[in-house]
Amino acid sequence: SAALGALAMLSIIALVLSLVKIKDVTLPPTVKYGIVFDAGSSHTSMFVYEWDSDKENNTGVVSQTLSCDVEGQGISSYASDPSKAGESLRECLDKALKVIPPAKQREVPTYLGATAGMRLLREQNSLAADQVLAEISKTMQEYPMDFHGARIITGEEEGAYGWITINYLLDSFTKYSPKEHAWVHPEVTDIFGAMDLGGASTQISFIPQGSVIKWNETSKFTLYGYNYNIYTHSYLCYGQNEVLQRLAKELIVVRGKPVEHPCYPKNYNETISLSSFHTSPCTSHNDSRLSLADGNVTLEGRGNASGCLAAIKKLFNFSACSQSQDCTFNGVYQPPVSGQFFAFSAFYYTFKFLNLTNGQPLATVREAIQNFCSRSWEDLSSSYPEEKSERLRSYCASANYILTLLLDGYKFSETSWNNIIFQMKAGSTDIGWTLGYMLNLTNMIPAEALEWAKGHDPSLWSAAVALIALTLALGLVALLMHLW
Repeated sequence: SAALGALAMLSIIALVLSLVKIKDVTLPPTVKYGIVFDAGSSHTSMFVYEWDSDKENNTGVVSQTLSCDVEGQGISSYASDPSKAGESLRECLDKALKVIPPAKQREVPTYLGATAGMRLLREQNSLAADQVLAEISKTMQEYPMDFHGARIITGEEEGAYGWITINYLLDSFTKYSPKEHAWVHPEVTDIFGAMDLGGASTQISFIPQGSVIKWNETSKFTLYGYNYNIYTHSYLCYGQNEVLQRLAKELIVVRGKPVEHPCYPKNYNETISLSSFHTSPCTSHNDSRLSLADGNVTLEGRGNASGCLAAIKKLFNFSACSQSQDCTFNGVYQPPVSGQFFAFSAFYYTFKFLNLTNGQPLATVREAIQNFCSRSWEDLSSSYPEEKSERLRSYCASANYILTLLLDGYKFSETSWNNIIFQMKAGSTDIGWTLGYMLNLTNMIPAEALEWAKGHDPSLWSAAVALIALTLALGLVALLMHLW
């Protein structure tokens, strides 16, 4: 009879559970991670991004979780010893593993994009460039991540992804409207242009006014459900470092030995090897006016602002445009600039060092640059003891180069100058091409369907538990009475 009583109780419990209704519930979206390495001409940086798998209009809402600067120079500097290029990334990769949960690591898409430094190395020695990328891939495949490859991105990609980054961070693509309780699409006039100045190249990207643009000069994107056609162009050999090298070469050709350098501070002398011009395609082309044999030449600083500006302008071929307003220099097509622009990387760092702020009149900027260029080396080195000498002696040239590029090249005017915002971060996120790259890649990840799970209605479950407890209690009392 005791066994029959127990069996009866189990039957009652099963009956009660079968009466409890089952309903579908949604689980919260999972967090995904992505890693992008920016392998520039002078250094490499790593960025870790994260976003929810539940996406807004097929574009992930991405935020920066970690940034890490790789020790040493750019990966192109390891052309003679490619294995060191891969080894140099390990410290940052180890840091990435500390911020990404172990259960997520093997599904993290990881990319390395190499920019102008590697573009130049590929022109000069394609085998060495391939070996550097192969060694990097070998190292990164040792880590528990979903490595998608190391490749050299084009200058246009670099410019376009920088444009995406800026407008994403400034909510130019989509904004949440409390009034409408929904995400809305801002006007196209609220979209910012982007200007990037690296060590070996410089890029400009923006949406032109009107529709008459050359389609081979545009990039097309779909972000947050909207299509964008932007003008973007990259100028190889017009990055900050390459311009300084080209300037030095031109001065040597014209002036002989010793060489007066108008951009270097007065009383600053530097001896360089003529063979150093062999290291980059920007300066290694044959020049009958200069023998690039082994030998040294001394550059003597003169601190001449006007002479510096004149020497830098000779690096541009403005005559190829014939005063056309839809041409920059060297015969390159560009529609007239319009709207506001963010200028980052070396644009920002140069102006920050010179204490130039956004919104200052162009006349004030010119005066500040001229005053800086006139300072002697003794004055500068004592005023900025922590600044590396190779940077300190180059700020005058860099500032004058920026003015020439923006005013004579891109054709900003006295009035449109104030439309340029020199900035390096938006909130806690770095401005650069890597975030835009990551944002574009999230469109390649299929939007996840909501993950469904079976769950019980809380009110019915509570009633069922109470009924089961009561049944067990009554059954236990009946069993004890039977035994007694």
